[in-house]
Amino acid sequence: MSPLFSAEFSKRLAVLAAQHASTYQAAEPFPHIVMDDFLPREIAEAVVRAYPEPESLDWIRFENEREKKLAYSEIQEFPEPIREVMQFLNSPSLLRFLETLTGIPALIPDPYLVGGGLHQIRRGGHLGIHVDFNKHRVFQLDRRLNLLIYLNQDWDEAWGGHFEMWTRDMSSCVNRVAPLFNRCVVFTTSEASYHGHPHPLRCPPERTRRSLATYYFTNGRPESEAAPKHSTVFRDPYADLSPAARGWAALKRAARDFIPPILMRAMTRRRGA
Repeated sequence: MSPLFSAEFSKRLAVLAAQHASTYQAAEPFPHIVMDDFLPREIAEAVVRAYPEPESLDWIRFENEREKKLAYSEIQEFPEPIREVMQFLNSPSLLRFLETLTGIPALIPDPYLVGGGLHQIRRGGHLGIHVDFNKHRVFQLDRRLNLLIYLNQDWDEAWGGHFEMWTRDMSSCVNRVAPLFNRCVVFTTSEASYHGHPHPLRCPPERTRRSLATYYFTNGRPESEAAPKHSTVFRDPYADLSPAARGWAALKRAARDFIPPILMRAMTRRRGA
């Protein structure tokens, strides 16, 4: 039996969910959690070895100002270890884990992997800050959760690729998560869950930023979160800044991966930014 579907791994997930539920639900700027070493290591390493290269599949290619990335969702074409992980991410044990962790009951996985599956970003690629589409295009269910697993061994944080979480008013980036190997991010999707990978990737030409993505839905959502049906909504967090402030913001973005955090905090306090 695969370690993913063992009773031991299910118990581990149940413990993780109970331990981190309160942290997840209280997180800012929207409910989320970052978990390292999420998959059994031998499974994660097998997925990395099998992950398709940019030229090995007929990837969907996004090439515009808002996003530059590759995506693939035809699960029947996934190499076996990846297909097995995707089946696990849509299994009852994983759904129970997510329901306990997030407090959202009756989650429904997506067999079509609409917008999900394999995501790969080459040097110079990016994904602008956005909120996700809120209705499944086939079932018209409400999108409630995203789960991402990063698959980047020996990743140098100077290459960028950080997953960013922004406040609803676009006033600040509250959290930046490096896309490190076997790191899992789960977060609640809503009209306030602005996130993305907005800065062009600086990895060597032979490397890419690789991840798996699955999304989860419910039949309805709380009235307080209701909104008209929409596709992905992009926002430019720097659109309203003056030229001087925009320049300072660009300098901070370029510097934050090279300057020690204590110096960055001192610079920010001095500028009052």
